[in-house]
Amino acid sequence: MQKLFEEVGSLDTKCYEEFFLSEDILMEHAANGMASYIRANFSNKQTTLIVTGSGNNGADGIALARLLHGEYDVSLLYAKVPKSQMALLQEKRAKALHVKQIKEFQECDILVDAIVGTGFSGEFSAEITNLLHAMNTSRAFKIACDVPSGLTKSGTCAKATFCADVTLTMGALKKALFLDEAKDFLGKTEVLDLGVSRKLYESQTNWYLLDMQDLKLPARERKNAHKGNFGHLSLLCGEKPGASVMSGLAGLKFGAGLVTLVGYENQQLLHIPHSLMYAHALPDNTTALALGMGLGAEFSDEELQDFLKNDIAMIIDADVFSMKLILKILSRKNIILTPHPKEFVSLLKITELANISVEELQQKRFKYVELFCKAYPHITLLLKGANVIIGLNNNFFINPHGSAKLAKAGSGDVLSGLIGSLLAQGYTPLDAAIHGSLAHTKLAHNYNGSDFSLTPEDLIQGIGNL
Repeated sequence: MQKLFEEVGSLDTKCYEEFFLSEDILMEHAANGMASYIRANFSNKQTTLIVTGSGNNGADGIALARLLHGEYDVSLLYAKVPKSQMALLQEKRAKALHVKQIKEFQECDILVDAIVGTGFSGEFSAEITNLLHAMNTSRAFKIACDVPSGLTKSGTCAKATFCADVTLTMGALKKALFLDEAKDFLGKTEVLDLGVSRKLYESQTNWYLLDMQDLKLPARERKNAHKGNFGHLSLLCGEKPGASVMSGLAGLKFGAGLVTLVGYENQQLLHIPHSLMYAHALPDNTTALALGMGLGAEFSDEELQDFLKNDIAMIIDADVFSMKLILKILSRKNIILTPHPKEFVSLLKITELANISVEELQQKRFKYVELFCKAYPHITLLLKGANVIIGLNNNFFINPHGSAKLAKAGSGDVLSGLIGSLLAQGYTPLDAAIHGSLAHTKLAHNYNGSDFSLTPEDLIQGIGNL
């Protein structure tokens, strides 16, 4: 698990004031980190082009050119003439060493984008837009200095944004790197230190990035055990029973001792798998309830409210987010909500927290997750997306490991089953959301077929190999 920050300017200031490190020293470490990455991954026979801007992001790039000069065939292209104090200083140093400067974009093997950093907002000029188009269509391996040019502090992207193969970000991870919109531009992300370890550079935060190694799978350490020791997950079986069947199979495979689908239909007509139980009423020994997947209008409001009489842990998904019933659910404890963006917009409207479009939500995901969690600090929220956001009270976690493989009907039902299974086995709602989400993305990562071919059944089958 890694820390995330809204901005790192205050962290740089701490280095100046507490560790007596100058801006120049921090910049040298940033440039040296990029140079070390290039040396470790590329032959010095490969050509390098560094495109720089007028500010300190550009200064980082100019310093990098100086460090590689004499070892690599390196060229500098000033997209904007140096203007900041540090950019002018680095330009002076580069000129003293006769670092090659070119006037127009040229093809190369290694391309470094150091035009602008997180201070950018708005859109680029036509000249810079055309330059970025040439850079993005180049055959070179593309490296972004700190952030891809065009990515703003909030995580939104300009119409022209540099598309990196790797982003070498300075000092600490920024939240802006993990808004959904940024995912197609980052490539891989690595953090470079600035002269002190990250533990010393970083400060307190309430936002964290989840790593795959954070995943904690269910453990059956007790030898004298029976199925009742591992929880009983019940799922409401609605108009589209396939959704709850997939959730139930995922929950059973992920360790729940018992899984029951609850509905009013004739079991024989539903083709329920033999490994799942079916009942017309909620079993008394239920330890977690999953509600919403494929629900439709199968149950009346009164019938649904009957399921809320028991004080059991619940995961809420799908159709429930458009029902007034959600307001009663929000008064309960031990609840996990797992909306996708359209469902979260509906939830925000019903709770009268905001009346926004899906587009606005996607541009301000962090803001609206924080808004909801402040209003309902006892509720665990999991907002689905390319990067999943999980929040409880004032603590927030991003799972960045999702992929387009999961963009398939039914994958969210499998996620609900995974989370519900952990809830049933006694995980706290926050831990169930975190580890269920990580398991979900790891299942997709482990799948060896084509990106477009992953099905919910493939996810369920892969659970046994986590």
